[in-house]
Amino acid sequence: AKDISLLREVTARAFRRSRLGPASPLRCRRRAPSRRSAYMLERVQTAVVGGGVVGLAVARALSRSGREVLLLESESLTGSGTSSRNSEVVHAGIYYTAGSLKARACVEGRRALYSFCEAYAVPYSRCGKLLVATEEGELAQLDAVAEKARANGLSGSGEALVRLTSAEAARLEPEVRCVGALHSPSTGIVDSHALMTALLADAERHGATLALGSSVVGGECGGSDAVAGCGAGGRVLLRTADGTQLACDEVVNCAGHGAPRLAAALGGMPRSHVPAAHFAKGTYFALSGRPSPFRGLVYPLPQQAGLGVHATVDLAGRCRFGPDVEWTSNAEDVQVDPTRAAAFYAEVRKYWPDLPDGGLVPDYAGVRPKVSGRGEPSADFVLSGPSEHGVAGLVHLFGIESPGLTASLALARLCVESLDRESVR
Repeated sequence: AKDISLLREVTARAFRRSRLGPASPLRCRRRAPSRRSAYMLERVQTAVVGGGVVGLAVARALSRSGREVLLLESESLTGSGTSSRNSEVVHAGIYYTAGSLKARACVEGRRALYSFCEAYAVPYSRCGKLLVATEEGELAQLDAVAEKARANGLSGSGEALVRLTSAEAARLEPEVRCVGALHSPSTGIVDSHALMTALLADAERHGATLALGSSVVGGECGGSDAVAGCGAGGRVLLRTADGTQLACDEVVNCAGHGAPRLAAALGGMPRSHVPAAHFAKGTYFALSGRPSPFRGLVYPLPQQAGLGVHATVDLAGRCRFGPDVEWTSNAEDVQVDPTRAAAFYAEVRKYWPDLPDGGLVPDYAGVRPKVSGRGEPSADFVLSGPSEHGVAGLVHLFGIESPGLTASLALARLCVESLDRESVR
């Protein structure tokens, strides 16, 4: 606990400095691997590719199951992509189609995440969320959202959504203008960099090894000649950018934006099970010159590709608005365009008319890894294991956008189950 506390303090400072520049929430304690001679072959039981919050959760779950785990991260630190450029919201699970992986993993993951935060001293707040209708024509949408929440298992005083009149909503959030609202008591916020620190520490405590600066560029699977002929056993052969080859019994692809690209670069992986990658950039603006005017989170009704320009507050009381949706072909485009502020003023003033001119300043941007494109219905999470694609020892996670952080522990459990099911056949 002392180790986690010290590391959290150091990484929190690094994270806050990074918000106006390159994201850097976690300065890892483990050294990057030394340069190896080309074509060096190493034997690995289980490799996890991608050191974001989901990859860290998967590495932890696999190491706790007794496996020898190698976590491969292409950057010089973990959690520097989508995991550090989001709203840090713990979602309740109210928007997603009943029975979908998003719905199931979000609800299970939220409960597991709050328990994890308690057990590992990760800062969080179950601050609640107000989902608002700003026009009479939106009230029916509130009812539809409430029905989805019920179908997803949100019930009881700590989880069930509460329908509010405009006057009742004003008592909860005096600054908010709406004609009706839903209150979600189980929605919260979490210190995402402290969460990732704790996940990494527990994974390492159970024997996992982190290799930074280890970019996986391709490989072979499915009984191909390259796997059979490598002479080291293993069912999946990975190749890194420096020429190292890893003969693995199991591989979990948690590469985020790069997950479809990595899957396509594995010889023997059926292309029909590799979705196209799409990227939706989301920009955030911070409220300048005053603390948050809201007690909790305030959301408009969801849009097709996102949840709307919502108001969140971090654990330091700082308010920010976002993200919007901007389709892009560049997953690395995280520069904030200040001209997008005009649209933010219009959206925010629908529920907070008192937002002053000049009150918004550019904060940061992130890119959602999606498997559905512009104009298409939002796709479900994809967990594709041996039962789905037929390749032994290989699990892919595709399209893990929001609520990926909330769902991370549940997705990790499902990855372990997918590999375990195969091992007992």
